[in-house]
Amino acid sequence: MEFPANLKPDEASPEWMNKADNAWQLTAATLVGIQSIPGLVIIYGSMVKKKWAVNSAFMAFYAFAAVMVCWVGWGYRMSFGEKAVFFLGKPAVALDEKYLLGQAFLGLFPTATMVFFQGVFAGLTLILIAGGLLGRMNFRAWILFVPLWLTLSYTVTAFSIWCPDGWLSKLGVIDYSGGYVIHLSSGVAGFTAAYWVGPRTDKDRESFPPNNIILMLAGAGLLWMGWTGFNGGDPYVASVDASLAVLNTHVCASTSLITWVILDTFFIGKPSVIGSVQGMITGLVCITPAAGVVQGWASILMGLLSGSIPWYTMMVLHKKVKLLRDIDDPMAVLHTHALAGALGGILTGFFAVPKLCRLFYMVPDWDKYIGLAYGLQTGRISAGFKQMGIQLGGIVFVICLNVVMTSIICLLIRLVVPLRLERDELVIGDGAIHGEEGFWFVEEGQFSNNTNVTFENSKTNTVYDVEDYSSTASRGSIREIQMVV
Repeated sequence: MEFPANLKPDEASPEWMNKADNAWQLTAATLVGIQSIPGLVIIYGSMVKKKWAVNSAFMAFYAFAAVMVCWVGWGYRMSFGEKAVFFLGKPAVALDEKYLLGQAFLGLFPTATMVFFQGVFAGLTLILIAGGLLGRMNFRAWILFVPLWLTLSYTVTAFSIWCPDGWLSKLGVIDYSGGYVIHLSSGVAGFTAAYWVGPRTDKDRESFPPNNIILMLAGAGLLWMGWTGFNGGDPYVASVDASLAVLNTHVCASTSLITWVILDTFFIGKPSVIGSVQGMITGLVCITPAAGVVQGWASILMGLLSGSIPWYTMMVLHKKVKLLRDIDDPMAVLHTHALAGALGGILTGFFAVPKLCRLFYMVPDWDKYIGLAYGLQTGRISAGFKQMGIQLGGIVFVICLNVVMTSIICLLIRLVVPLRLERDELVIGDGAIHGEEGFWFVEEGQFSNNTNVTFENSKTNTVYDVEDYSSTASRGSIREIQMVV
């Protein structure tokens, strides 16, 4: 019996390649890319004051592009290539067709697919760091920061934890999809860089209303749905474990969001839309290191904890601890990513199921991966405590690495360009930095009587001409009219 023609191997579809896995992996990578552009671009551009909308969105937009070029130039093979030392691979390009069309180091798809998949994760990490630096970092300094941090910090963490030759990978740390590599790293790095750059102006810190909450929710929705590819793509196969990871992701995020809203309602007095987004993010981050290796009921417990512990540190502890007050962290990356990522790593060490770890890792020594809860249940108590110790050791390593390397990078950059914007740029914002503004509003007297601009009255759906009805362009009625193109 012969295979159907579409399943027969040929030069474009070699025998080792699984078409379904390749298609899913490319789809998952695209979903992660959408989390960054437009997801985080929209979130950053809408959550800041309108004078910082362009700058904030552009920091994210630039970072994604810069990372992708550096990734194929040297970053990928430093993170997943031939080992140079126990924590880093040898730098080399990932551009040659002979290399890219061969089988990836894991999975039944080409290396080109793996390069793209891992590249969008790296891009997202740098964009998350930007969340701690919005509203005051010199864009020229950011241009330098992105490739330096990718090279000196991200590659070390990725190789150590995710590459099969990495020392933490061999030790047995569980980081399913980036709770350590992406979220803990970006949260610590963003907070550290915020210390060196300094705070926003007092006026910007005192009054920090989002310029468009509805648009913020649209960006948050893209981020949330994109997490299907974020966690669902990390088994590198369209498997039952990928399905479990996706379901656990959304259950944990939903539970965390609801928990955050309940706490806001009872202790702050009102349910907060912005708070709900923070709760969504902490839930997504917390489940990331555990997504496919824990039970569904564990994802609910993790959601309860990720919706309450970061809420406490952000809403209560932040006001009491001087260090947290002094370091300006506009998007709260320390709480939503560093703390939630570390919390997820610890809970992974407690809830990880041996059978699910076998389905994920598919390695002969899979039985070394066991959560403390199952170690206590099966009598393998020492193995459970060992896993917890490894998880905690991974957290310490990532924190120390990022504090040190981010500080060194910031100190090097400020020898070349200032880390911080000039005073006038801090006051004016986008117009002074980029010569562009994200919003344009009609002001009273902006149009002369001879200007031929037409407006539509949104209440009566009747078109008026400014020349005859100039009062319709007044400040008092600006909410009732829409410009007709």
